[in-house]
Amino acid sequence: MFVIVDYGVGNLTSIQNMLKKAGVDALISGQQADIKKADKLLLPGMGHFDNCMQRFNQSGLRPLIETRVMEEKTPLLGICVGLQMFMQNSEEGREPGLNWIAGTTIRFSQEKMQGEQKIPNMGWLEVQQKKSSGLLENLEDARFYFAHSFHVQIANAADELVSATHGYEYTAGIEKGNILGVQFHPEKSHRFGLQLLKNFALNY
Repeated sequence: MFVIVDYGVGNLTSIQNMLKKAGVDALISGQQADIKKADKLLLPGMGHFDNCMQRFNQSGLRPLIETRVMEEKTPLLGICVGLQMFMQNSEEGREPGLNWIAGTTIRFSQEKMQGEQKIPNMGWLEVQQKKSSGLLENLEDARFYFAHSFHVQIANAADELVSATHGYEYTAGIEKGNILGVQFHPEKSHRFGLQLLKNFALNY
């Protein structure tokens, strides 16, 4: 069972609809019974880092999801702030992150922007693949839709899956075992996002 975790944050219906287009039945749920039965999990995130972490902590789901992901190795895909939550902390707020991935979340550097580039980064960018992955099957020369002012800065280069460039190159996706995350929005990325979600459903 594929479960999109509902902790009160994120564009859940859009993600569910995109998965449906990919031929994947996904359940939106914040119920522990469903999460216990899930063979794949998706952690959305949208808005302010602290709000996402607070809502996740208050949902009562964190201990169960950490057991499923860290101990039972259930595949999990984080989207946007969902990826940023994997880190140890964020410059956007004071709440600690999940500390699943060594690294932090930092604001785009205005000093490194060039020409007309703005913060937040909003729009379509190509990504550069850093290692082979079932998540990127049939996604050569893919472009995805981004909308963010902060990005992750990881401690271990081996965890980097894809990078993107907005003013400078930064990590746009990670994969460490069963933990995967992307900064962009697959649900807004048309056929490329459709393929990525299909890959996650079928290859993990």
